[in-house]
Amino acid sequence: MMKMSNKQRTGKYIRFVLMFGVMLLLFGCTQVKDVEENHKIKVVTTIFPPYDFVRQIAGDNVEVTMLLKPGEETHSYEPTPQDILQIQQADVFIYTGGENDVWVEDILDSIHLEGKEMIAMVDCVETLEEEHVEGMKDERGHNHTLHDHEHEHEEEHEHTVDEHVWTSPQNAEKIVVDISTVLQQKDKENALLYKENTEKYLVQLKELDEEFREVVENSKNHVLLFGDRFPFRYFAEEYNLDYYAAFPGCASDTEPSAATMAFLINQVKEKNIPVVLKMELSNDDISKAIAEATGTKVRTFYSCHNLTAKEFQAGETYLSMMRKNVETLKEVLGGWH
Repeated sequence: MMKMSNKQRTGKYIRFVLMFGVMLLLFGCTQVKDVEENHKIKVVTTIFPPYDFVRQIAGDNVEVTMLLKPGEETHSYEPTPQDILQIQQADVFIYTGGENDVWVEDILDSIHLEGKEMIAMVDCVETLEEEHVEGMKDERGHNHTLHDHEHEHEEEHEHTVDEHVWTSPQNAEKIVVDISTVLQQKDKENALLYKENTEKYLVQLKELDEEFREVVENSKNHVLLFGDRFPFRYFAEEYNLDYYAAFPGCASDTEPSAATMAFLINQVKEKNIPVVLKMELSNDDISKAIAEATGTKVRTFYSCHNLTAKEFQAGETYLSMMRKNVETLKEVLGGWH
């Protein structure tokens, strides 16, 4: 998710106000279908991870909608009047929270919330600040050095929460528990089923966590290198992995400086890193350029924020994509046996 400047944020807010006005004109007289009519509570999520968590917990017993369309990048997403109506009609609304979801707060301030449950994923876990590591280009075009990284706490800088909390399977477990609790409260008729499904799913998430730990414990290297943004701070912290990347997770910039490229290429060579990574639904030009300069390979590491329309139709899940990450991690870290 992209970090916005104050000017961009103001522009987005103005567009939101206009869209919300249009929505009231278009849908002001729309009757909101009562839950008792269709016997299903309505759940709306902004992105894929909570959408999939709800599917695993409730199956077809709830009506779940994801605002971000399959194939769309979160960086370019803006709510439509129809999206706002979906939120207004939801019984449960699940979003990421944090700086890049300010539009959500604007909407929630403008609609009737009685009887609705809101879940911000950043409130479900202990959060970390977005980190600028050595070699990374920041929003001001400055390239961080090791000295900067070691002493950045002595400087004045913006403290931004890293919002990609679901990239750690252990965090995913906490988020799932909170979602399940709300669903059980809202739909008491199916509460026992949701509880049972949650317990089964938590076992699978724990197994995923153990698979990642086994790979790391049996590997010689503990370094990830992304020719891309890096929305995996929670993943790296969970498994004690070091990393280098062209940009932080919420960066709006996608053009690396010459210094960043030279730094990343040198790291691949010096540390014998066998694979350069990129995230899904992202341009691979930077990763390819690094790989070509170092004779390495490019692989995708899934943040799971969204998936392609084809993957969505094929039934891909948070677990299936994260298990692909397990296999990729074996190749990335090397020496696994």
